[in-house]
Amino acid sequence: MIETPQITQSEAQLTAAIHLTIPRSQIQEVMGPAIMEVMAAVGSQGIGPVGPLLSYHFRGELDIFDFEVAVPVSAPVKPVGRVKASELKAAKVVRTIYHGPYENLGEGWGEFMEWIEKSGLKKAPGFWERYLVGPESSDDPADWRTELNRPVE
Repeated sequence: MIETPQITQSEAQLTAAIHLTIPRSQIQEVMGPAIMEVMAAVGSQGIGPVGPLLSYHFRGELDIFDFEVAVPVSAPVKPVGRVKASELKAAKVVRTIYHGPYENLGEGWGEFMEWIEKSGLKKAPGFWERYLVGPESSDDPADWRTELNRPVE
Protein backbone atom coordinates (compact mmCIF):
# COMPACT_ATOMS: atom_id res chain seq x y z
CA MET A 1 0.00 0.00 0.00
CA ILE A 2 2.88 2.41 0.76
CA GLU A 3 6.44 2.53 -0.54
CA THR A 4 9.37 2.37 1.88
CA PRO A 5 9.43 5.75 3.68
CA GLN A 6 12.44 8.03 3.24
CA ILE A 7 13.74 10.94 5.31
CA THR A 8 14.28 14.05 3.19
CA GLN A 9 14.28 17.85 3.29
CA SER A 10 11.29 19.53 1.67
CA GLU A 11 11.61 22.94 0.03
CA ALA A 12 9.52 25.98 0.93
CA GLN A 13 6.76 26.59 -1.63
CA LEU A 14 4.35 29.47 -2.11
CA THR A 15 0.77 28.24 -2.36
CA ALA A 16 -2.72 29.50 -3.02
CA ALA A 17 -5.01 27.94 -0.44
CA ILE A 18 -8.46 27.68 1.07
CA HIS A 19 -8.48 26.94 4.81
CA LEU A 20 -11.26 24.60 5.93
CA THR A 21 -12.28 23.21 9.30
CA ILE A 22 -14.93 20.57 8.74
CA PRO A 23 -16.24 17.28 10.10
CA ARG A 24 -14.40 14.40 8.45
CA SER A 25 -17.71 13.20 7.00
CA GLN A 26 -17.94 16.32 4.80
CA ILE A 27 -14.61 15.87 2.99
CA GLN A 28 -16.15 14.50 -0.21
CA GLU A 29 -18.65 17.39 -0.33
CA VAL A 30 -16.18 20.25 0.16
CA MET A 31 -12.96 19.06 -1.46
CA GLY A 32 -14.12 19.26 -5.10
CA PRO A 33 -15.54 22.80 -4.90
CA ALA A 34 -12.44 24.01 -2.99
CA ILE A 35 -10.13 22.54 -5.64
CA MET A 36 -12.11 24.21 -8.43
CA GLU A 37 -12.04 27.56 -6.62
CA VAL A 38 -8.27 27.44 -6.02
CA MET A 39 -7.57 26.35 -9.60
CA ALA A 40 -9.77 29.11 -11.02
CA ALA A 41 -8.01 31.76 -8.91
CA VAL A 42 -4.47 30.73 -9.85
CA GLY A 43 -5.43 30.17 -13.48
CA SER A 44 -7.03 33.60 -13.84
CA GLN A 45 -3.96 35.21 -12.26
CA GLY A 46 -1.52 33.25 -14.44
CA ILE A 47 0.51 31.98 -11.48
CA GLY A 48 -0.10 28.26 -11.52
CA PRO A 49 -0.44 25.64 -10.55
CA VAL A 50 3.28 24.87 -10.70
CA GLY A 51 2.99 21.47 -9.02
CA PRO A 52 0.51 18.92 -7.70
CA LEU A 53 -2.53 19.79 -5.63
CA LEU A 54 -1.98 19.27 -1.91
CA SER A 55 -3.78 19.30 1.41
CA TYR A 56 -1.93 20.54 4.50
CA HIS A 57 -3.40 19.37 7.82
CA PHE A 58 -2.74 21.49 10.89
CA ARG A 59 -3.94 18.87 13.38
CA GLY A 60 -4.28 15.11 13.40
CA GLU A 61 -7.77 14.78 14.85
CA LEU A 62 -9.81 11.89 13.47
CA ASP A 63 -13.26 13.51 13.48
CA ILE A 64 -12.37 17.09 12.44
CA PHE A 65 -10.22 18.11 9.49
CA ASP A 66 -8.46 21.48 9.98
CA PHE A 67 -6.57 21.87 6.72
CA GLU A 68 -5.77 23.84 3.59
CA VAL A 69 -6.58 22.77 0.06
CA ALA A 70 -3.67 24.31 -1.86
CA VAL A 71 -1.68 24.42 -5.07
CA PRO A 72 1.91 25.58 -5.54
CA VAL A 73 2.18 28.92 -7.34
CA SER A 74 4.93 30.95 -9.00
CA ALA A 75 3.98 34.21 -7.21
CA PRO A 76 1.75 35.16 -4.27
CA VAL A 77 -1.93 34.87 -5.13
CA LYS A 78 -4.07 37.99 -4.84
CA PRO A 79 -6.87 37.03 -2.43
CA VAL A 80 -10.15 36.24 -4.16
CA GLY A 81 -13.18 34.63 -2.52
CA ARG A 82 -11.91 32.06 -0.04
CA VAL A 83 -8.50 31.78 -1.75
CA LYS A 84 -5.59 33.32 0.16
CA ALA A 85 -1.80 33.32 -0.10
CA SER A 86 -0.10 30.66 1.98
CA GLU A 87 3.21 28.82 2.13
CA LEU A 88 4.30 25.27 2.65
CA LYS A 89 7.33 25.70 4.93
CA ALA A 90 10.60 23.87 4.35
CA ALA A 91 10.92 20.95 6.73
CA LYS A 92 12.74 17.73 7.48
CA VAL A 93 10.12 15.12 6.61
CA VAL A 94 9.49 11.43 6.37
CA ARG A 95 7.91 10.81 2.95
CA THR A 96 6.24 7.87 1.28
CA ILE A 97 3.99 7.22 -1.69
CA TYR A 98 0.60 5.63 -1.10
CA HIS A 99 -0.82 3.55 -3.99
CA GLY A 100 -4.59 3.31 -4.30
CA PRO A 101 -7.96 5.01 -3.90
CA TYR A 102 -8.53 8.03 -1.67
CA GLU A 103 -11.06 6.05 0.40
CA ASN A 104 -8.16 3.98 1.80
CA LEU A 105 -5.79 6.86 2.52
CA GLY A 106 -6.49 6.47 6.25
CA GLU A 107 -5.07 2.94 6.13
CA GLY A 108 -2.04 4.22 4.24
CA TRP A 109 -1.49 6.90 6.86
CA GLY A 110 -1.85 4.26 9.59
CA GLU A 111 0.83 2.09 8.01
CA PHE A 112 3.05 5.17 7.53
CA MET A 113 2.63 6.37 11.13
CA GLU A 114 3.38 2.88 12.43
CA TRP A 115 6.66 2.91 10.45
CA ILE A 116 7.55 6.34 11.91
CA GLU A 117 6.82 5.13 15.47
CA LYS A 118 8.91 1.98 15.01
CA SER A 119 11.76 4.09 13.63
CA GLY A 120 11.86 6.15 16.84
CA LEU A 121 11.47 9.45 15.01
CA LYS A 122 9.99 12.44 16.86
CA LYS A 123 7.05 13.90 14.94
CA ALA A 124 6.73 17.65 14.43
CA PRO A 125 3.36 19.40 14.00
CA GLY A 126 1.36 19.24 10.77
CA PHE A 127 1.41 16.89 7.81
CA TRP A 128 0.46 16.99 4.15
CA GLU A 129 -0.56 14.99 1.12
CA ARG A 130 0.35 15.77 -2.49
CA TYR A 131 -1.91 14.19 -5.11
CA LEU A 132 0.54 13.02 -7.77
CA VAL A 133 -1.75 10.81 -9.89
CA GLY A 134 -5.52 10.77 -9.42
CA PRO A 135 -8.86 10.58 -11.19
CA GLU A 136 -7.84 13.32 -13.63
CA SER A 137 -5.12 10.97 -14.94
CA SER A 138 -6.65 7.48 -14.65
CA ASP A 139 -10.07 5.93 -14.12
CA ASP A 140 -8.43 3.07 -12.21
CA PRO A 141 -7.87 3.93 -8.52
CA ALA A 142 -5.09 1.32 -8.40
CA ASP A 143 -3.05 3.77 -10.54
CA TRP A 144 -3.49 6.70 -8.14
CA ARG A 145 -0.46 7.92 -6.19
CA THR A 146 -0.52 10.19 -3.13
CA GLU A 147 2.65 11.48 -1.51
CA LEU A 148 2.42 11.46 2.31
CA ASN A 149 4.66 13.83 4.27
CA ARG A 150 5.17 14.00 8.03
CA PRO A 151 7.63 16.56 9.49
CA VAL A 152 10.07 15.18 12.05
CA GLU A 153 12.59 16.80 14.37
